[in-house]
Amino acid sequence: MKRLYHHPMSGNSRYIRLILAEYGVDAELEEERQWQRREAFMKMNPAGTLPVLLDEADHPICGAFIIGEFLDEIQGPLMRERRLMPEASLERAEIRRIVDWFLHKFDQEVAGYLVHERVFRQQMPMDLGGGSPDSAAMRAGRANLKMHMRYVGWLANTRNWLGGNRLSQADLAAAAAISVLDYLGEIDWEAEPAARDWYARIKSRPSFRTLLSDKAAGLPPAAHYTDLDF
Repeated sequence: MKRLYHHPMSGNSRYIRLILAEYGVDAELEEERQWQRREAFMKMNPAGTLPVLLDEADHPICGAFIIGEFLDEIQGPLMRERRLMPEASLERAEIRRIVDWFLHKFDQEVAGYLVHERVFRQQMPMDLGGGSPDSAAMRAGRANLKMHMRYVGWLANTRNWLGGNRLSQADLAAAAAISVLDYLGEIDWEAEPAARDWYARIKSRPSFRTLLSDKAAGLPPAAHYTDLDF
């Protein structure tokens, strides 16, 4: 069985969990606190970042974008119309652009502030950077979040799904990243009704159930987090 090293509040980790669930691939989940830089984990991924997927032969595949491509190569062709990447090259390029947006730009400009300050710093010991949240960093993350949600709203309002006519890895990357902020109660869904309607469709999928059961120690989810109808 495959094994996924992840953190439940990591959007990039959640992205891979959604792909695995959509493709019906079983994987054992191992929570990893990457700031601890465990020797065994660093041997698997010298970059020290999440997620990391071990295949059945214990070969590590590192990084959300790379794992997503790997899973599409080995599982996608078997899924036929349920494949999460389209066949046409230009359509695939657009999906990859949106995936990259959420795995990197959103992660750096939003989650890198809000999730780090509100979740990770609370779990980290003081000598590794733990402590009280930085209010300036949180203000920056919240300002950036508004811009990103406007973009999600525009995509959702102009397409059937974010990447085109079908559900794709673009939707999973966006939903995974947004779900952590939704857990924290950081998203004003009333401001972006098209984004809200799109997220409700994603949130209702069976693949999302395990994400809705995740908990951060000492930090309960927003009241609406598990409500499929908000």
